[in-house]
Amino acid sequence: MSDSTAKLKISAMQKVLLGGLLIMVIKLTAYFLTHSNAVLTDALESIINIITGIFALFSLYYASRPKDEDHPYGHGKIELLSAGFEGGLIFLSGLLIIAKSVNGFFQPSKIHSLDIAALLSLLAGAGNYVMGKYLLNLGKKHQSVIMTADGKHLISDTVSSIGLVIGLLVIHFTGLLWLDHVIAIIFGGFIFYTGYKLLQQSITGLLDEADYENLEKLITVLNDNRKDKWIDIHNLRVLKYGHTLHIDAHITLPWYDNLENTHDEVIAVEQIIKEKIHEEIEFFIHSDPCIPASCAICSINNCKVRSTPFERKLNWTLKNLLPNRKHSLTN
Repeated sequence: MSDSTAKLKISAMQKVLLGGLLIMVIKLTAYFLTHSNAVLTDALESIINIITGIFALFSLYYASRPKDEDHPYGHGKIELLSAGFEGGLIFLSGLLIIAKSVNGFFQPSKIHSLDIAALLSLLAGAGNYVMGKYLLNLGKKHQSVIMTADGKHLISDTVSSIGLVIGLLVIHFTGLLWLDHVIAIIFGGFIFYTGYKLLQQSITGLLDEADYENLEKLITVLNDNRKDKWIDIHNLRVLKYGHTLHIDAHITLPWYDNLENTHDEVIAVEQIIKEKIHEEIEFFIHSDPCIPASCAICSINNCKVRSTPFERKLNWTLKNLLPNRKHSLTN
């Protein structure tokens, strides 16, 4: 990651953190005015946002550090750890909110000033939406897991705030105070589910689960730009370390090419992927010599040493690019 990109991401998170502090104050004010469980639900999530925002800011700083001997793949995986930490806190807060709201049916408290609380919640929701879109756009542009996770979380807060405003207005005009607990339980469940999804994303990333979205994108680029000499690509793997993609693959090339020509073809693969995908990518591409079984799928016109005629070109798919096996018409 370049220094300018790292500074941009850290600066963006600092701005969002400051905005989050202001929104937290607005939501806590709304709670102290109303003593509503539903409003408290919204306020608690803002507190979670601040705690996770601080950790996310540190994670972005740490992830921007260059590779070293102890971390040859860089420090980017801390973004997944940060997303998991955020998901865990959100998950627990959802459970606590549901428990408190259920208890509210048996120990009800007076709530008031719901119209003012609705206005404050609407203001806070608008602020979260602006910050969420800002982080989401930057996160997608710079391939930041934590910024994307925070952006999605803030936008989900906006949805919660809109639902909360509607609920508060309904309570205000109908006088049905028990709806406060019902709304809080619904939002608690929504928060619980948001935390679960963030935790799931973090765990699958830390366990290096296959990234099928990036694999499909990569395979499309390879199919659209393949050269005749690239007889096949197999044992393809994509791992993500923060903002960096690591691509491992084997490429089958003509056995009679010299080492320099083979190296040029490997570099050509790397350059095309970098140009088309627009991400920071590190490659480990191993070259294999073609074998007689490759002749039937090899479209090199002037090959003088083929053992069988060319029959047809195979389209590259997940099914034939992922296994560690050279391509032929029989597999």
